[in-house]
Amino acid sequence: MQRDDALRALVSSRLSAWPLLAPDTTGLKLAAVALTLADEGTGAKLRGLRQARGWSTDPALILTRRAKTLSGHAGQWALPGGRIDAGETPEETALRELEEEVGLALPPEAVLGRLDPFVTRSGYAIQPVVVWAGEARALKPNPAEVASIHRIPVREFLRDDAPILEPLEGSEHPVLKMPVGDNWIAAPTAAMIYQFREVCVLGRPTRVAHYEQPKFAWK
Repeated sequence: MQRDDALRALVSSRLSAWPLLAPDTTGLKLAAVALTLADEGTGAKLRGLRQARGWSTDPALILTRRAKTLSGHAGQWALPGGRIDAGETPEETALRELEEEVGLALPPEAVLGRLDPFVTRSGYAIQPVVVWAGEARALKPNPAEVASIHRIPVREFLRDDAPILEPLEGSEHPVLKMPVGDNWIAAPTAAMIYQFREVCVLGRPTRVAHYEQPKFAWK
């Protein structure tokens, strides 16, 4: 993969050219998440996933495991994000949530663009915002929301066995999962990561809004 300025320019140009979907969000709760590109650092510390030795500048995405004390989606994989407050843009929400959840404060110019909104079974319209974070060395989880922070190398999402598509009884569309180490991440988070991989990294026009989420994510 390309690194640093070349990668940032590539992702930014592909997002600028991407024709965003505009789903009907009437009656839905609006949210935004940050798909944050950062250095791999010292690794993701996940079973089955090679950990970098020393500081690595290979590109990675910042993901979290949600705190087990949360009332919704406790313990699940997530991208930093949350509800869009009145008067906020999705970009402002994504940057605010990055700082609140993982202690990463970034300026508005760190935003590279948007991917397609994803409407969930739980009644949210989630806007993915792609953000450039560089080294992002001083990450700190907010214990009220985040159990752990992980830098997942982008190369992990380029695996030949990704994505995993599983039939869902009663739906015409499969559940999308992204393998990571010996584990997996489910949609909606996985769908947004998959579109990032396809559009931003591989340059392939790919829609993901139709994919299902596992039933545990419907509430």
